[in-house]
Amino acid sequence: MPADPSAGSSAGPSADPGASVLTLVRGRADRLRNLMAGLARQSVRPRELVIAWMQPDRAPDLPDPGCPVRHRHVAGEPMPLAAARNRAAEAATGDLLIFLDVDCIPSPTVVEAYRHAARETDGLFLGEVLYLPTGLSPEAAADEAALARLGRAHPARPAIPPDALRREADPGQLWGLSFALPARSWRAVGGMDEAYRGYGGEETDLAARLAASGLPTYWVGGARAYHQHHPVHVPPLQHFDAILANAARFRNTHGRWCMTYWLGQFRDAGLIDWADDAPAIRVLRRPGGPEIAAALKPDALFS
Repeated sequence: MPADPSAGSSAGPSADPGASVLTLVRGRADRLRNLMAGLARQSVRPRELVIAWMQPDRAPDLPDPGCPVRHRHVAGEPMPLAAARNRAAEAATGDLLIFLDVDCIPSPTVVEAYRHAARETDGLFLGEVLYLPTGLSPEAAADEAALARLGRAHPARPAIPPDALRREADPGQLWGLSFALPARSWRAVGGMDEAYRGYGGEETDLAARLAASGLPTYWVGGARAYHQHHPVHVPPLQHFDAILANAARFRNTHGRWCMTYWLGQFRDAGLIDWADDAPAIRVLRRPGGPEIAAALKPDALFS
């Protein structure tokens, strides 16, 4: 696998010199391999793949994604998500940053669709994500028709026609699974706020700051990715303290709450005293180990 972005790429569709794909990894090497194999099937290859490792060592036996690969290691607490995205963006050389979650398998037109949108206008671009069930076979993971058949749309996300570029009024629709934006827009707002520690809130904060800078938000047809299944906690009690701290930081910065869906779940479980117009969250009790374990839903598609 080439490690130097000047080294060129494998035979196939020509590389688009403007697009860098970025992903974060902690464990889940099998998911990363599927993501990389999906990049090798792109109709327009990216300039490079940048992997930010939130772990000491790289995974072995990675496939050739059909483009050069850059590696960055990110020290810190177990899930330094904001810092890892910043380190990946700092290493990227493309003028368009495409962020893909490690659980996502990109459809063959993801890079092409995001690049087309970026040629049409400046924006924060959001891609459609379909959710895959448990038990995905290696054959299905490599078969676009099988992925399209198995994937399920999230009920809170709109259906996007393949050729659409649809304005989205709410930048808070940004989820970190699949999005893109010009590198200069990322740099203009300083990337992600690394004061968001652990899980939750850093993406919504980025979207709010990008919107305040005047960057509009769009859904992009054709930028479909497939989310590989993993068990989820409903509610996400394993991230209880991080969610509360990050929600409070967001409110202090923007004057409103984020992650209200999860805060409502915590309130309904008797863990916090909170309302949407409250100035602060009051912790009534913290979830214990058995309660966190009981929230794990091995077969749930959505959290």
